[in-house]
Amino acid sequence: MATTVSTRVLTVPNVLSLFRLLLIPAFLVMLMAGEFGWALALVAVSSITDFVDGYVARHFNQVSRLGQLLDPAADRLFILSTLLGLAWTGLLPWWFVAVIIARDVFLLVLGVVLANHGYGPLPTHHLGKMGTFAILFAMPVLLLAAAFPVTAPVALPLGWAAAIWGVFLYWWAGIAYARQAAQLIRDSQGATADASGTVEA
Repeated sequence: MATTVSTRVLTVPNVLSLFRLLLIPAFLVMLMAGEFGWALALVAVSSITDFVDGYVARHFNQVSRLGQLLDPAADRLFILSTLLGLAWTGLLPWWFVAVIIARDVFLLVLGVVLANHGYGPLPTHHLGKMGTFAILFAMPVLLLAAAFPVTAPVALPLGWAAAIWGVFLYWWAGIAYARQAAQLIRDSQGATADASGTVEA
């Protein structure tokens, strides 16, 4: 059954996505103040609302065009703010942040190239979703180790394993996007060349 995409603005998923965006500055304030427990609680609230808004959108026919933009934007901004906050407080190395941001910049450039050839954004790849999930799992686990040091012997290796696996999947998905984009551009150029040959003939 196809999902109906509405133009509604005031929906439960959109309100929850906006709420997640508003949590970002509060999270950063708690993190910078060294209140790792409160920061972890805000990450948990954000994760719960992210699950709930997706569930409500799908099961109660509240998928909207605004939501299709707002939900991933909230996810990306929360990931970015969490990465920067954890790096700023010394809980993550800056090279790790740079590797993730570099992939997003790579996809942004890829999107511009596709737009110049008349194509919209590519569908989300399952590898990218898995990588995002792994990174979203890793960051609160690493934060848990800082908030409650007694958990560090388990939380740190678990968090780093998820983080490294997430980055690997993140870039794997990026390479898959690039290959797909290259194929689309080649097909487009081939179709143009065929059309030109037909006209000349």
